[in-house]
Amino acid sequence: MPRKPHKMAGDNPPGHPPLPGSRHMESAGCFRMARRYIRSIAIMAKLFETIGKLGLGLAVVGGVVNSALYNVDAGHRAVIFDRFRGVQTVVTGEGTHFLIPWVQKPIIFDCRSRPRNVPVITGSKDLQNVNITLRILFRPVTTQLPRIFTSIGEDYDERVLPSITTEVLKSVVARFDAGELITQRELVSRQVSEDLTERAATFGLVLDDVSLAEQQKQATIISAEGDSKAALLIAESLAKAGDGLVELRKLEAAEDIAFQLSRSRNITYLPSGQTTLLQLPQ
Repeated sequence: MPRKPHKMAGDNPPGHPPLPGSRHMESAGCFRMARRYIRSIAIMAKLFETIGKLGLGLAVVGGVVNSALYNVDAGHRAVIFDRFRGVQTVVTGEGTHFLIPWVQKPIIFDCRSRPRNVPVITGSKDLQNVNITLRILFRPVTTQLPRIFTSIGEDYDERVLPSITTEVLKSVVARFDAGELITQRELVSRQVSEDLTERAATFGLVLDDVSLAEQQKQATIISAEGDSKAALLIAESLAKAGDGLVELRKLEAAEDIAFQLSRSRNITYLPSGQTTLLQLPQ
């Protein structure tokens, strides 16, 4: 004979109304599942909150550490400015260094040799204008960087080099004639280099090389020689011709003025009986 299945508590035969205990068991199971779900959500929320706090803490620590570090590249030096003690006398070298955030500030200087061209227009011994461009290779003395920053500033090259170059060039070029600037070129260049190097040393600068722009210098000197010869020829002509050359120039100027007036559409009234055009004789 087949065995009848064992009835469990709460089982209800089909076709019969549910027993009172079965609904209670189903409600209890749903309540347990909901409680587990809520508990898992609370655990996940607490985990995310912990991760957020940890990330915020790491970000704050990273920001503080990053603000307390600074890098000095190759060929550079740093001077520290302290808000309470001023510019520090210690010069820091290449690499990564520490400082006090929001209290100290690093000022980075380029200590490599850098070129600079300084154009100068000056007069020679014979009063001829000479246009010379001086090319300079300069760098600061590393031990004097605090003094340079305190007394001159970060843009020391813009403030110092044009001034001292103009001063030295005018002093040296004024000792030579326009022709001597060509024939004694090496002497002029050496004298400029020595005087400028000595002058730059007082500001804490080292000049590795000083050279004149040869082509521009020779061209301006040749032009100055031409102006000198032209002035000499005019003086000789005046000495020979007397006032005749002056009157000739007046006539040429008057002719040019009359030509310009004839081309103008406006009506120009000239007073009669007067020497209007450069006081020419009637």
